Amino acid sequence: MVADGGVTSRRMANWTPNPSYWTGSIPRERHRITTSPTEVAHLVIAFLVLTIDLTLIWEYLWLGVIPGGFRAGAAAQAVAFAVTAAFTGFIAHEMAHKVAAQRYGFWAEFRMSPVGLLLSLVTAFAGVLFAAPGATVVSGMGDVREWGRTSLAGPLLNLVEGTAFLAAGAAVWFDSHARFVAAELLLLALFNGWFAAFNLIPFGPLDGRKVLRWSRLGWAVSFAVSLGFTVGVLALWAEGIPPF
Repeated sequence: MVADGGVTSRRMANWTPNPSYWTGSIPRERHRITTSPTEVAHLVIAFLVLTIDLTLIWEYLWLGVIPGGFRAGAAAQAVAFAVTAAFTGFIAHEMAHKVAAQRYGFWAEFRMSPVGLLLSLVTAFAGVLFAAPGATVVSGMGDVREWGRTSLAGPLLNLVEGTAFLAAGAAVWFDSHARFVAAELLLLALFNGWFAAFNLIPFGPLDGRKVLRWSRLGWAVSFAVSLGFTVGVLALWAEGIPPF
């Protein structure tokens, strides 16, 4: 999710051109990807909380489908899944927003939401996940096209990652000794697809609202692809659970 910072960046605010020569919009630096200790700290906290959330969700998903309960190494598998899902589904999503905005020349950094992180923990303990751990805040952006493209960058990266997990899962699907691994890869694909589709809902601060404002066709195609991908992977994943 990407949010409007509400103020112009310090660099832009301090830029005072000679009015005798300045025409057009304020020039912006491009291709500089920067960060700060504050952003790194917020990312680490959000990542750790989401890892805990997803570990709990993993346990709920698998507790009733593995004969005899959890086998040796299940805890490590749960953490490995949670780390991968949190990084690809959320952290990489937010960094795609950040890179897109900074390549346009704007200040952009991730900021966590303490309330959203707490809510994610509460719902994860209940066996579901409602995660709104934070957003990439962009300062100074006003162009509808730039907002749309910056907002679309996150969901598109989720779809690319989801497709990669789907391909990896399909590659080992028919190996009876690797069906558990295949199902986990499909679950990672499902998580990325769901995260893309959810963020493309055109409501409130979600990415979909900004994408729709920029391009109705772009939003319709990206949302339909994300939703179709998610439903398709869910069907495959559910089909593969019983043989375990």
